[in-house]
Amino acid sequence: MLAIFFLTLSITAPVFAMLFMGIVLKRVGWINDNFIHTASALVFNVTMPALLFLGIVHADLRTAMQPKVLGYFTLATLVCFGLAWGWAIWRCPREDRGIYTQGAFRGNNAVIGLALAASMYGDYGISLGAVLAGLVILLYNTLSTIVLAVYSPVIKSDPWSVCKSVVKNPLIISVLAAIPFAVFKITLPGWLQASGEYLASMTLPLALICIGGTLSLASLRKSGNLALSASLVKMISLPLVATLGAWLLGFRGPELGTLFLYFASPTAAASYVMARAANGNHELAASIIVITTLMAAITTNIGIFVLQWGGWI
Repeated sequence: MLAIFFLTLSITAPVFAMLFMGIVLKRVGWINDNFIHTASALVFNVTMPALLFLGIVHADLRTAMQPKVLGYFTLATLVCFGLAWGWAIWRCPREDRGIYTQGAFRGNNAVIGLALAASMYGDYGISLGAVLAGLVILLYNTLSTIVLAVYSPVIKSDPWSVCKSVVKNPLIISVLAAIPFAVFKITLPGWLQASGEYLASMTLPLALICIGGTLSLASLRKSGNLALSASLVKMISLPLVATLGAWLLGFRGPELGTLFLYFASPTAAASYVMARAANGNHELAASIIVITTLMAAITTNIGIFVLQWGGWI
């Protein structure tokens, strides 16, 4: 358990380092709101699509393709999304419901979930985690686009407009474009691969610096109750529901453990980028990311301890 705790901490500590850097840079005036707006748009439209594209291209989709695990993950994600949205309708003012819902169901699986799965289960964890990560990216971005469009002041929410928003989402386009490359093992030219990696490596630092630049004590106080509520749903309620459902359906061992790690991951930094793109309450999105990342070091270890104590993973 201590090793898992330090592993979780080693993954979350760089996240907080980048967040803190954003706070400092904004405080000393080296970045401003114009920079944050432009950089967030760059991440959403260019660097994050490059990161997702390369992640899918490099994944071994055939090694750990398990229809039952993928099917359950899809069903559980849809249920969690519905529960989060329903709770947001009851809990939030209308203008914040999209941001709240996204923050409450969308996990940082491609970074934290996959890293923990790899640490616990080695090569098998990497293979299964990578396949799940591809599904995660497609599901999360589609569902997030839908719920943000419904409540966004700048995105039309009629069915046709929502469908167009999903299809035009750069993150979804990058995933769909990458699938043939991964399935048919198409190799990218060396120069294109290197250029893509340069762009991809910018994504998390730049997104996290923007989040840090947005944070302030005033914004944390302003969104405190809603952010805490969404964080409790993300880190406790939904992982409990999803993992219990997997256990009842007979999942055990690495499959159950990986599912838990993916549902128990803190809110993804991409939620902040999409919140800004939708002209939503990005301060609430940033606060949820910070709180859930803090909680992850505790809730993830408790969950792993319980599952190992029961002999289920």
